[in-house]
Amino acid sequence: MNLTERFFSVQHTIPEGVELVVVSKMHPVEEIKTIYDTGHRIFGENKVMELMDKKDLLPSDIQWYLIGHLQTNKVKYVAPFVHLIQSVDSPRLAAEIDKQAKKCNRVIDCLLEVYIASEETKFGFSMDEAEDFLNNQLPGLPNIRITGLMGMATNTGNKEQVKREFKSLAEFYKKHEKTFDFKYLSMGMTSDYQQAIEEGSNMVRIGSAIFNE
Repeated sequence: MNLTERFFSVQHTIPEGVELVVVSKMHPVEEIKTIYDTGHRIFGENKVMELMDKKDLLPSDIQWYLIGHLQTNKVKYVAPFVHLIQSVDSPRLAAEIDKQAKKCNRVIDCLLEVYIASEETKFGFSMDEAEDFLNNQLPGLPNIRITGLMGMATNTGNKEQVKREFKSLAEFYKKHEKTFDFKYLSMGMTSDYQQAIEEGSNMVRIGSAIFNE
């Protein structure tokens, strides 16, 4: 299959109401434009400088999602245009996003990244930390809007473990969904997105299944 066929093949596996973020990191603008030409507009990048290089070479109506670990000193580069920051993993980062958003006269939509995996390489709030942040710190940050949660399961072939991790975040999401007007529960990548959807994810991040890495 060519790139367009792979994209449609993946798209057809995603139920209505689940948003697909095409993870375009490490892929050239020509390939992103091929997906864009199908009508898709939501792309995810995890490195700020790579995103900056790409965005001016591609159509302006693309909705860029920052999906990787974001360093505070890089926030100023994406604050003027980023559509959604999925990886707010600390109060310090949230405060910097709020600061830079204010300079741009924007309110930036964000997801809180919650740590659900059993891997030290992952980032995120614990559930207790996330709850404390939402209740006690978020009200002082008027230029960010937390529209939901993001989590990554352990990279393992143990499907029961992955299911437990997704389920734990889905339950936490449901607990706070109405109070904080959440819209998105972002769980699932190429290897586990179908499991994530089964547990309640309504946003998935898929790259390698489309770009055939």
